[in-house]
Amino acid sequence: MDLPIIFCIDDDIQVLRALMRDLKGRFRDTYKILGTNLVQEALDSLLELKNKGETVALFISDQRMPELDGIGFLQQAMKFYPQAKRVLLTAYADKDAAINAINLVQLDYYLVKPWDPPEEKLFPVIDDLLDNWAVDYLPDFKGIKIIGYQYCRKSHELKDFLAGNLVPYQWLDIQSDPEGEKLLVLNDLAKTDLPVIFLEDGTYLIAPGIVEVAARIGLNPKLKNYDLYDVVIIGAGPAGLAAGVYGASEGLKTLMIERRAPGGQAGTSSRIENYLGFPAGLSGAELTRRAMTQAARLGTEFLSPQSVNAIMQKDGYKKIILDNGKEINTRSVVITTGVDYRKLDTKGISDFTGAGIYYGAAMTEAAACKDKEVYIVGGGNSAGQAAMYLSKFAKHVIIIIRKEDLSSTMSAYLIDQIRATKNIQIRPKTEIAEALGSGKLEQLRLCDIESKKLETCPADALYIFIGAKPITEWITLDIIKDEKGFIETGRDLKNYTSFDKIWKRKRDPFLLETSCPGVFAAGDVRANAMNRVASAVGEGSMAISFVHKYLAEVK
Repeated sequence: MDLPIIFCIDDDIQVLRALMRDLKGRFRDTYKILGTNLVQEALDSLLELKNKGETVALFISDQRMPELDGIGFLQQAMKFYPQAKRVLLTAYADKDAAINAINLVQLDYYLVKPWDPPEEKLFPVIDDLLDNWAVDYLPDFKGIKIIGYQYCRKSHELKDFLAGNLVPYQWLDIQSDPEGEKLLVLNDLAKTDLPVIFLEDGTYLIAPGIVEVAARIGLNPKLKNYDLYDVVIIGAGPAGLAAGVYGASEGLKTLMIERRAPGGQAGTSSRIENYLGFPAGLSGAELTRRAMTQAARLGTEFLSPQSVNAIMQKDGYKKIILDNGKEINTRSVVITTGVDYRKLDTKGISDFTGAGIYYGAAMTEAAACKDKEVYIVGGGNSAGQAAMYLSKFAKHVIIIIRKEDLSSTMSAYLIDQIRATKNIQIRPKTEIAEALGSGKLEQLRLCDIESKKLETCPADALYIFIGAKPITEWITLDIIKDEKGFIETGRDLKNYTSFDKIWKRKRDPFLLETSCPGVFAAGDVRANAMNRVASAVGEGSMAISFVHKYLAEVK
């Protein structure tokens, strides 16, 4: 943690140096001593310190300064740090000014120059003031801050992106957190500028895009000077992360490209309880963090957030075309783009997406559900895990399903947990007819499937888990997909009449190989995949063994 600051200002440079010398000799181990002889420089520094999340414990200001007197400076300084203690340096003739300062700026003490010896006239005073300040001191959050409206789609996207990339941040709701309003005023920003992100260096971005944020916080590193990669992995879910770990550990020049955040759908899971080796379970974020650390340590390069527009073949090599037009050459490709949540086309849903309605777990919004009415639509494991997590915050969690019960779609352990949780309710044979609200979700109109009876219920949030679709619409290469868009691999390719026209190798495709030699698919994006985290990890690691076989035959 950074040390709190003692901030000094005096236009007499000799006095300032003497003051800072004495303070550093006594307090340098517990406080940072900063000082200037220019008022405007001091005010600029205070704004920068405030934006960076630094804390000022004590101001010591000279009274007689040509630009602005000490009382005036302390009045300005209080706008930045109202809790800091305030000391005025005065001459014998300035006692009236010091008394006036007690009334104007709630002055804590005035020191008459000179203060020699400091052991008697300076240190006891400062010690007492700092001890008093420390009693109520709570450190400011040091890191990225997002200021915005709770029910704003752009704010949700920024929070979700940072959380998905395991970047710590502080959320300041402009409607409920006075600190957010204060930062806007100090930086001459308006509410129309929101959302605003304050970075660790004190600078800020107004309504930024994801790519801009990534570039500023170091999430979008440049590629190393590799003219050719052995394998490029497209997608950083469990399958992609496993492929990254095994590819790099086995000596392959490995690059992983992720369009948004690592972890995929599994990364948003609040608790995975059936993953081998973790008897108490672990969160998707924790699994993702461990895998990312492991892959990076072994040498996998990451490019994120970055989308792939196409894969092309040229002279026996694969060419990855990014959405920014850049090209990456590789000898092989592993597609692990996974799946995305299917959209609910019901009336009103699109109006409040990101403003009370969320696809997937959206753990970033869970705290805002405290003592609220929360609905979940869907009966799979992801829906069950989200219900258990949200039940810790919400007043009630209502699971809406079209079937009679959860037994055919959800694991038994989750059903048992849901039954034992008092504030979770299941609404079977029900569907959403309409979402209602003004600026944010406020009500849901529910329809009984059998009786067609409509009921309007108060709703503060809705989380949607209604199945998944593969992220394969970007693939234009001759890669065979099934009718739902999932990538076919291995022997299943022979069931398609177009296979013989595309496949020109004498051998059959490897188990996870697509209809394009050297391009493999693993995890949920693959047709007939098991849709379990463990199986995705297994397929990702297995894909690398087939990459080795392919590379051996094309040398």
